[in-house]
Amino acid sequence: MLADVLEHLVRGIVDNPDDVRVQSKRGRRGETLEVRVHPDDLGRVIGRSGRTARALRSVMSALVARGSVRVDVVETDQS
Repeated sequence: MLADVLEHLVRGIVDNPDDVRVQSKRGRRGETLEVRVHPDDLGRVIGRSGRTARALRSVMSALVARGSVRVDVVETDQS
């Protein structure tokens, strides 16, 4: 569910919404959501001084009932 919400939010930000991928991984420190976007959209997702990424992390943390969630923006190499 959290991955779907994050994917919906990120799709609204980027120019290439079909290239957005969110993968959920469970670890010892809680759930990690990895966001992969088109290389041209990486700056949009991170934002100026990381503001957009920080806002996405805040929204996702507010949605978690218990435990923790991490949001990582992963750089992809698409040629």
